[in-house]
Amino acid sequence: MKQEDIKQLSTADLADRIKEQKNSLSKLKLNHSVSPIENPSSITANRKTVARLQTELRSRQIAEAKK
Repeated sequence: MKQEDIKQLSTADLADRIKEQKNSLSKLKLNHSVSPIENPSSITANRKTVARLQTELRSRQIAEAKK
């Protein structure tokens, strides 16, 4: 997910998307521990997406606190 797409999401959508991505990441990690997945770099990509989403959510929280 690109940064431009993330910025267009509402705050509630960000929170929902974070939950979805975290669940997906958990499943990927579990599947990879049981048997190697075809594309292990998808774990890294998913982890970075979660970080981008959390960063945007946190920056919005800070912006709201300053108002």
